[in-house]
Amino acid sequence: MRGFLHSRVKRGLVLGLLGILGSQAAKASPQSDLIDKGRYLAAAADCAACHTHDRSAPYAGGNPFVLPIGTLYAPNITPDKMHGIGNYTEADFTNALRKGIGRDGKPLYPAMPFPSYARINDSDIHALWTYFHYGVAPSTKATPHNTIAWPLSIRWPMTLWRLSFAPTPKAALANAERFSSPDIARGAYLVEGMGHCGACHTPRALTLQEEALSSDQGASFLSGGAAVDGWTPINLRADNRTGLGRWSEDDIVTFLATGRNLHGSAFGGMSDAIAHGTQHLTDSDLHAIARYLKTSLPAHKNESPWQYDPAIADALHHGKLPSPGAKVYVDRCAACHRTDGHGYAPAFPPLAGNPTLMDKDPGSLILIVLRGASVPATAKAPSSLTMPGFDPILSDREIADVVTFIRQSWGNNAAAVSVDQVRSFRSQNARWIKDTASSPLN
Repeated sequence: MRGFLHSRVKRGLVLGLLGILGSQAAKASPQSDLIDKGRYLAAAADCAACHTHDRSAPYAGGNPFVLPIGTLYAPNITPDKMHGIGNYTEADFTNALRKGIGRDGKPLYPAMPFPSYARINDSDIHALWTYFHYGVAPSTKATPHNTIAWPLSIRWPMTLWRLSFAPTPKAALANAERFSSPDIARGAYLVEGMGHCGACHTPRALTLQEEALSSDQGASFLSGGAAVDGWTPINLRADNRTGLGRWSEDDIVTFLATGRNLHGSAFGGMSDAIAHGTQHLTDSDLHAIARYLKTSLPAHKNESPWQYDPAIADALHHGKLPSPGAKVYVDRCAACHRTDGHGYAPAFPPLAGNPTLMDKDPGSLILIVLRGASVPATAKAPSSLTMPGFDPILSDREIADVVTFIRQSWGNNAAAVSVDQVRSFRSQNARWIKDTASSPLN
């Protein structure tokens, strides 16, 4: 009997010790579902687009942002204690995301979209912090030093900028409660906050703040932004010609999931945003985004509806070349985009009625002709499609002619492009063209 009791006591002590150790292990290793949630939110926030320069070292930073004041480099946000954010507490992490304040109290440049991230709620912040501390491999890569000359390198003015133009987290979270429909509220949360779409697709004032941060702050919100590395982010409002007025909810969902639909294909920075981000979102979240865009962003411009004009297609069908640009188009473009401009969507996008081609800024179209473009491979559309660049093949005159032809055919009726515009654009973007071709992310 004594041996039996002794055995039970020993067993109880062992089980108790194992229970304590198991409890400590559970505290040290967060639940996998919380890490998975953080991973999903990091995709929704497109963190990789800025913080991953080398695919072999996710989130190790190093991406350059070439600005008029100099070049900024995205920091290492892996849990490495020397070069990353391994020493950040959750409070430090929260302050950086929501307020633009670094761990040492140094103000962050607004290249970090903290005015949008101010809308991220507490539970999602916690999931992101958990993921970046326990779900990301630490990297010892050091971030290159920014090359901003004094006095523009002084950080304290960023505090004044933040106080003037960035919402407080309390105000931003309160603003997010303005929707009565849960799915549209979710879409707004992803677009205005987590996805920070306005950082690219909303015009900025002279002091570089976005003119509006949400759909209730004016019609300029998501009405199209200034060029980023030469690419001009399009209007996401309901404008018929230059916006998403002719896109259905399903069209938007398909585009965000695959980078292509019957109206067009992704290019420039949007290709990365889809590859790293939106393709990983659930159908429910994609539909919430699309529903928000379709119901909350009325047209910004007084545009006459686009209507297809068959005159150019008829002329080309009968062997007539009404302009020098038409000849370049037939020789170089028509095999994929067809003489009627309809293309072979979603593989080769239509040019007729394409919002990018009717934008007042022809920069994206000029760049696509010069550099070419790639539609990313995604889980739902595993084939990557590439258009070659014609930089070494076509002259400035030929590019101006063909871009003008495309912008003025099939009812597009956009402004002509001059040789001087192409020449200036080619010169200004030579470095961007080189960087795009050599970047490890492309």
